[in-house]
Amino acid sequence: MTRGFAMRSALILVAAAVIGGYGAGPALASPSQPRQPIGDSAENGDSPAADQTVDQDSDESPEFLALSIDSVAPTTVTPASSPYFVVEATVRNVGDRTVSDVDVRIQRGDAIAQASGLRTSLQLDQTNFEVAGEFVTVAEKLAKGQSKHFRLTIPLRAGGVDTPDLDIQKPGVYPMLLNVNGTPEYGDAARLDDARFLLPVLGLPPVPTADDPDAAKAVAAPTDAPVAMTMLWPLADRPRIAAGQPGSLDQPIRLVDDGLATSLASGGRLDGLVAALEYAIGPNTEMGSRIAEGTCLAIDPDLLVTVSSMTRGYLVVEDPADPTGPAHEGAGAAAATQWLDRVRALAGGLCTVALPFAQVDVVGLETVHNEALEADALDSGPDVVDRVLGITSVRGVVWPDSGSIDDDTAEMLDRRRAGTVLLASNAVTRSDEPAVPPDVVELSASDTTDEDEPETGTEPAPNTATTLRAAPFDVFAATALAAVGTDPQTPSFTPARMRYDLDEDSGTARLQDALGALTWTALTPQPNHPRSVLFAPPQMWTADRTEAGALLAEAALLMQTNLANPRGLSTLLGQSAGPQPFETNYVAQAVRDAVPDATRAAAGSQAARIDNLNAALVDDPQRELTPTRYLSPVREDLLRAMSLSGRRDNHSIAQQASDDRIDATAQSVEDMYAGVTILAPGGVYTLASEQSPLLLVARNDLPVGIRVLVDIDAPAAMSVTDLGEQQLPASGSRTLQVPAKASDSINMAVDVALTTPAGVPLGTPTTVSVRSNAYGPALAIVTGCAGGLLLLLAGRRLWHRFRGQPDPADDDYERR
Repeated sequence: MTRGFAMRSALILVAAAVIGGYGAGPALASPSQPRQPIGDSAENGDSPAADQTVDQDSDESPEFLALSIDSVAPTTVTPASSPYFVVEATVRNVGDRTVSDVDVRIQRGDAIAQASGLRTSLQLDQTNFEVAGEFVTVAEKLAKGQSKHFRLTIPLRAGGVDTPDLDIQKPGVYPMLLNVNGTPEYGDAARLDDARFLLPVLGLPPVPTADDPDAAKAVAAPTDAPVAMTMLWPLADRPRIAAGQPGSLDQPIRLVDDGLATSLASGGRLDGLVAALEYAIGPNTEMGSRIAEGTCLAIDPDLLVTVSSMTRGYLVVEDPADPTGPAHEGAGAAAATQWLDRVRALAGGLCTVALPFAQVDVVGLETVHNEALEADALDSGPDVVDRVLGITSVRGVVWPDSGSIDDDTAEMLDRRRAGTVLLASNAVTRSDEPAVPPDVVELSASDTTDEDEPETGTEPAPNTATTLRAAPFDVFAATALAAVGTDPQTPSFTPARMRYDLDEDSGTARLQDALGALTWTALTPQPNHPRSVLFAPPQMWTADRTEAGALLAEAALLMQTNLANPRGLSTLLGQSAGPQPFETNYVAQAVRDAVPDATRAAAGSQAARIDNLNAALVDDPQRELTPTRYLSPVREDLLRAMSLSGRRDNHSIAQQASDDRIDATAQSVEDMYAGVTILAPGGVYTLASEQSPLLLVARNDLPVGIRVLVDIDAPAAMSVTDLGEQQLPASGSRTLQVPAKASDSINMAVDVALTTPAGVPLGTPTTVSVRSNAYGPALAIVTGCAGGLLLLLAGRRLWHRFRGQPDPADDDYERR
């Protein structure tokens, strides 16, 4: 179903008249309305009118017929094609009354001259499709809910007979329109729906019945300037791993659902993307080696981590919001093993790059300002790809899912020595003059100041080139490729004037649009434009095997007809940048599609806690489970929570999954901190003497060792010695002897807690009741007096003995 319908407002009046009485006069058909873009902001040169959201399918606009394209032949016209163009379609009565005299005809617009026309031509009014065939009646009547499949055939160009034709005289990409007229019950004849698509024409076949000698000859497109073509082939999926699972050596991975098993199995989405590429570069295809040369696998490391874990067996939780709750065994281990082996075989012969982990929002990642998160998202991905697939991937390239970044993110990527970032062609700009970006451009540093910073009274520094470069991809082709598949999507970088409801077009029509977008650059040289193109489907691409295969076949056809040559991604990245630096243009829609600030803040908070814990853990070379292996899955959960996957399709559902993941990760981190604690002794602890040590037991439930400090808050009557840094064994406990000295014989409450060496609290503090046997100053005085008396008596005895005198104290003894 399409965006423009004829005489809707008139039919409303007719319906109202019918309800009030049948005395109303007939309604007149009104001109059809063009497709209206959806969106609420102008950007990249959009006109204000394009910013208005128009809902043509509202309750106030009744619908009667819906037209859907089923097949097109040929999908691409070549000199070897049939001279006839055939369209098969279905018209369905979606209204509340019978429609009679259902007539259909096909129309053609002018060849697209500007790249933007690949999208805008699909929104034009039917009056712009000037070349038209005859109306053909496909149904005398269509009752409510009834449908009719039909077929239309029309010559591509005129022959010797006086019949309508499409009058296509030269190669190009042509917008086509199929429109249907009918007469609704209680109304007059009107145009009730249309369907639009693109038809790429690489050449024209001869017309056997032509009187004109020129028409009897085939026409081929010029091949003197073939376009250099590079295509990214993404393999990615939305995050599936249940959050809050620290790394372990024996625990199976948990997934939030088993949808990935279906996708990996025969007939699934990821199976289809791999199968289409396997066939396209296989030994039985003529252009296989050339397709392989110009294609680069772009793989999400999170997908490889998930699939690799699935091969060892896994669990599927019953409730995604309760990742540690009940779970059942997953069914996709065999499919995961087979799929992974096939990807290894593909990657062994193809250029392969790593996507940012879990399709993380790179701009949001920068705002978190966490070094470890940045490293896991951008630096560790290639290592994961290399380890799982057994290859050496292409380094020095970052492809953000949003296709655009801001200045701060560019500076972050530059600091991390990212090399080259792949951006939409409208995500880089020159402020001094309109400019078409070359294949590779340098990105300049921002010369703007933060609005929150105080004014210094000095002029801002001029732009300076950074080491970061950008390779722009074709925004119009990328938009068309994103519309292919079971879940068509509109990328964030698509200008507002080119955004419309993709659900109104059939899958066949959307595929035709993508085929047209692939061929347009090769067929339409542009002044001051490079003869090269980088194609970038969406990272989470839902094209099935047939659709993906058709697109690869189109690329092969361009190469076979010498309209295109393959160009490897490494070759593109190795090119010198253009002489003038460009600036980043973070498009407005990307801001709206981004991860919200609250999620970024929550992720940053948990990342800091993970970093603090990681700094205290002990890396024991004798143990296989290292601190990095233990904490990485939890840190990766934060990246999954900031994923852009699904946010353009259903932002609320994606955000709920993100919130659940943040909550589960926060609980897991809290459990880790709680797992290292001091154990409270039962009853009252008695010091045997005033200097007896205080015995404490510290327990570590974590599977890795940890360094701790003992924080003791004792009353004034007791002094304790700082033990310094102590190490607790993995999954064990340790008795700590704290030197203590009591100065009084009283019952005391001593508060004890554990912290990391950096002072971050661990576990739950406890209070120890201590009883001391010390007597304080009185005991010292009594002891001193007794000692003095003893010395006096001993001295007296010695005095008498030295003088030879009996000691009077012995008189009683001698009398005995």
